[in-house]
Amino acid sequence: MNSSLRPAILAAAWTVFACQCPPGEQRTPPAEGRALASLAGGSAMGEQQRRDGHAHENEDNHGHEGHGGEKELSDMDRPVDELFSATCEHGRKTFECDECRYEIGVVKAPGGLFDGALLKKAAVGQRRVEAPIVLTGEIKFDERRVAHISAQTEGVVRKVHLSLGDRVKKGQPLVEIESVSFGQAESEHLEAQATLELARRSHDRQAELRQENITSEKEYLQAKRELEAAQIRARTAGDKLVQLGLPPSELKGLGQSGARARLVLRAPADGMVLVLHAVPGEVAKSEEPLLTVGDLSTLWLWADLYERDLALVADHQSAGGLQALVTVKAFPGEEFPGSVDFVGPTMEEATRTVKVRIGLKNPAGRLRAGMFANVRIFLPGKEEVLALPKDAVLEDEGRSFVFVHHHDDYFVRRPVKRGRAWAGWVEVTSGLAGGEMVVSEGSFLLKSDVLRSKMGAGCAD
Repeated sequence: MNSSLRPAILAAAWTVFACQCPPGEQRTPPAEGRALASLAGGSAMGEQQRRDGHAHENEDNHGHEGHGGEKELSDMDRPVDELFSATCEHGRKTFECDECRYEIGVVKAPGGLFDGALLKKAAVGQRRVEAPIVLTGEIKFDERRVAHISAQTEGVVRKVHLSLGDRVKKGQPLVEIESVSFGQAESEHLEAQATLELARRSHDRQAELRQENITSEKEYLQAKRELEAAQIRARTAGDKLVQLGLPPSELKGLGQSGARARLVLRAPADGMVLVLHAVPGEVAKSEEPLLTVGDLSTLWLWADLYERDLALVADHQSAGGLQALVTVKAFPGEEFPGSVDFVGPTMEEATRTVKVRIGLKNPAGRLRAGMFANVRIFLPGKEEVLALPKDAVLEDEGRSFVFVHHHDDYFVRRPVKRGRAWAGWVEVTSGLAGGEMVVSEGSFLLKSDVLRSKMGAGCAD
């Protein structure tokens, strides 16, 4: 028998032997079996003993009821000093043990997680309560990020390179158009280039002859004038093609392949094809857009502000902007943050309202232009309360808590009671005194680690 397999086989045999024992009876394996089982490293016997021991410990220490029928206190109900002075079964401080710290609500978050923006911290402090005003409005495109693309001259659409909804990159070909005007402009350019080349050669020849006093000054000046005129005509012909939509980098390549060039419409910026009217064979006109390309990562919400609220909104807007939360019927219960970036200069006579523009971030593209929406614009009040960023407060079994920095890389969860909420902030009515440093973004990652102990992890892993 292979000697390397002997420990594992004996360990397996001991497992079968132990499982066959009557309840309450304990048997001791032979000395050889004990020695080889220990050499097997993580043998079934050792594993079984550890599991049995931990199971008994779970019954005593992790059950819902402790000795005498008393319910065990949650880590959130125990003093912080007690948590950080506790010792685990491994003979170490519990908060320092990688397997046990989660049982007392402690996590270790190295500084690199904060440097990489996976987690963020914020100080607990006083903040003014903001009172909302509720408005209605419509979501529209950010006009600064939308381009309506049309041909600069009449022609026939010969090829369409994309479909509605496709994403495009800046400079990407979109539509090819065959145009009589573009063809004439191309011919004029090629003719001007040929004339320019002939004028350049004539000028160079006259310059050489003039240096040798073979030709007259008049003939040399005539050649120079003809070269300058040819340069102007060539430049004008090239500019005309560029105005019609030909990239300047393609001017030199015209005529080299022998084929007539087509007018190619290109994407002016990265974005998505929002509207597409171009169809092969269709007549393209300069006054009619063939397609629309836009960037939907930012949208505008135009809301109607009543005259009675105008002074408050305008004053606070000029002082540094106002936060807003937007809701739409398509995503009930979900709020989209934004900020007021413009208050209209005129009032509509029929409705006695002023248009207010709220900029909305839309990285996932869930919001759509044309959606009707409700918006709450938050106006700063005079009352100050202890407040936290909304994402810092988590829930577990109906209780709210936050992760508070204790020392070094260690954070401990502490219970808090919520108060009022506004524009991404939550009032804390109890549990914190102010000045603490808490995890404000990414705290759900720490929560998942703490809940390992509730799912039977912790020391057993």
